[in-house]
Amino acid sequence: MAIRKKSTKNPPVLSHEFILQNHADIVSCVGMFFVLGLMFEATAEASIVFITLQHSVTVPATKGQATESRSLYNYGVKDLATIFFYMLVAIIIHATIQEYVLDKINRQMQFPKTKQCKFNESGQLSVFYLVSCIWGTLILISENYISDTSVLWRARPHNMMTFQMKFFYISQLAYWVHAFPELYFQKTKKQDIPRQLIYCGLHLFHIAGAYLLYLNHLGLILLVLHYFVELLSHMCDLFYLNDEKYEKRFSLWAVVIILGRLLILIVSVLAVGFHLAGSETQKPDIIAGNFNVLAAKIAVLSSSCTIQAFITWNLITVQLYRWWEQSTFEAPCMKKKRTTTKGKSRKGTEDGVETSNKADSSGSRKEK
Repeated sequence: MAIRKKSTKNPPVLSHEFILQNHADIVSCVGMFFVLGLMFEATAEASIVFITLQHSVTVPATKGQATESRSLYNYGVKDLATIFFYMLVAIIIHATIQEYVLDKINRQMQFPKTKQCKFNESGQLSVFYLVSCIWGTLILISENYISDTSVLWRARPHNMMTFQMKFFYISQLAYWVHAFPELYFQKTKKQDIPRQLIYCGLHLFHIAGAYLLYLNHLGLILLVLHYFVELLSHMCDLFYLNDEKYEKRFSLWAVVIILGRLLILIVSVLAVGFHLAGSETQKPDIIAGNFNVLAAKIAVLSSSCTIQAFITWNLITVQLYRWWEQSTFEAPCMKKKRTTTKGKSRKGTEDGVETSNKADSSGSRKEK
């Protein structure tokens, strides 16, 4: 995606160029339509479905709890409306970051068009991964899942979510859904569209799988680890685009990123194995959220291994391509240096021979 140049001529209303230039304003108007619906009694109920989280369940307090009751959430069809609204919010935030941050940096750095697309992609994803890592870590700390990791594989899967847990998953699904219309809004090149579709589709598939199978906390831990590794990868790409002299340091970071992928695989294998093996019943119960069957084990583990293998393979291919570029660039430079040094040495020897000949001739003349 290149920098969008603001033309002096206004394009026709609802034309292709008009939608691309003003898509953030159009989407914000659609979002305000749902917000204004809260002001009227006739439309308030419909607007609440889009804006607030649905499918809440009031759980009575137990003897060990000080509070009387609390509200937990499960999933349902109404979540699609909530995902749609927050997809609009993601499009607005994406356009704001692009216009007020990334485009200004692009103008200052004066990147060529080949680097502008990669810079914009890595910049957007770096912001998203950073926010998601901090948000997910705060959720894990607040729910005491870092101090007591055994909760991940206790008796039965979690079939209820807290407010912050469900809102995190809704936001994640909305972000990866918004990535599909962004391919049109940001004028993505045709050769890059298949790669973007696979990348976004894999994230959407696995996040939705963890959400629907009630593997919420396990999915959150794996997402935080995965996003942290992806954040390192895209930060390295940003530094590489700024100055290619950091290539040797990126080789070290590539090793760290691959080790992070292996850590994610180990955590997923151990957690899923203990988590699904903890239940006594071996029959699936969709309503209770019990998917402790062999098919579920194989599906979860294979999907986790697939996405990590796919991303690791892409990282290795990109790193090999950079090494090949560096070697092909250094080879002619070394040849030029060798030819220049040989030329200088030849000139030096020729000059030495000439000076010696002159000295001999002058000495013979004096003797005569």
